[in-house]
Amino acid sequence: MSYLFPTYAKWNVEIEKAEGSFVFDAEGKKYLDFVTGIAVCNLGHCPKQVADAVKEQLEKVWHVSNLFYIPLQEEVAKQLVEHSCGDAVFFANSGAEANEAAIKLARKHTGKHKIVTFYKSFHGRTFATMTATAQEKVHNGFGPLVPTFEYLPYNDPDAVAKLQGDDIAAIMLEVVQGEGGVIPAKLEFLQAVEAKCKELEALFIIDEVQTGIGRTGKAFAYQHYGLSPDIITVAKGLGSGFPVGAMIGKKELINSFSAGSHGSTFGGNYLAMAAAKATLDTIFDPSFLKGVEEKGNRLFYGLTECLRDAPIVKSIRGLGLLLGVELNTNVNDVLAPLRQKGFLALPAGSNVLRLLPPLTVANDEIDLALDILSSVMKKDTAYSL
Repeated sequence: MSYLFPTYAKWNVEIEKAEGSFVFDAEGKKYLDFVTGIAVCNLGHCPKQVADAVKEQLEKVWHVSNLFYIPLQEEVAKQLVEHSCGDAVFFANSGAEANEAAIKLARKHTGKHKIVTFYKSFHGRTFATMTATAQEKVHNGFGPLVPTFEYLPYNDPDAVAKLQGDDIAAIMLEVVQGEGGVIPAKLEFLQAVEAKCKELEALFIIDEVQTGIGRTGKAFAYQHYGLSPDIITVAKGLGSGFPVGAMIGKKELINSFSAGSHGSTFGGNYLAMAAAKATLDTIFDPSFLKGVEEKGNRLFYGLTECLRDAPIVKSIRGLGLLLGVELNTNVNDVLAPLRQKGFLALPAGSNVLRLLPPLTVANDEIDLALDILSSVMKKDTAYSL
């Protein structure tokens, strides 16, 4: 008997220890981890610089609430602002909370109510972010959703061009749809959205919860496309496993989030900020980001080569170290065999295998992943870790 609500279809794997790119289960089995807590452990498991920063903070103060000035918040906010097009930061505990803040700010600042998002998106599971998530499977069973949300097809600039109305507060999207199937946006589509936002005097919100903090080889994925969003949301990779999220906005939005307009009891607490600062000190280094780009290319072209003749592979796509292998079978057909061979990966929809290695993954670990993936996709069962 479990005392938990069964909201997760859990794997029969109990992780007891983790270090770098590997995790170890209760029986001592070793797994190469290309899940990383769902794009959270960007520096690998238990990175020393983050552990040291949190240990040091543990001896000082854990929590005082946002009624007090917290210098670490200013330091982390400065890092996020200096590496983005934003000017101010609100700290939360998760990506869903960061997106909630973005939706609230957009409606409050513009005085308008409609939020436009895209089919197959994923923005969270609170009522507003669940509504923003244009996937029926996420909505089922919860009754009436939040009104004034509208959905458009992703990567369709013509649909964006036809969008009209004086009640649109914001258009919100992911540069790469992660949960929706690892679908990168086309430049023409993103430019159409940015232009439409200016035309309608709506805010341009980019959800970087999965793609941000170095995942694609830049600090934020939108930077690959020369965009300048009004609001950026981040979480997952920001704290190396400590719960933290952030909304970054431009200076003209600051007065719309005045004292008392929004809040979070735990948002930006000392421990989360210590973890975030140590994480960003490493990831935002230009040489580190260049390394992520190079590793992403190695993994992408390695997959293209080693899976070229795999009968179940349809396509390979993604950006940086967020990659998807589209299959012509259900992804569950390969997830269990991969785990048996000591390799952890994720689904993205029903037929896409999602690969999210740590940004610190070594070249020999990438090559090991390619060997295991090839052995399973080509149904060669001789290989074992």
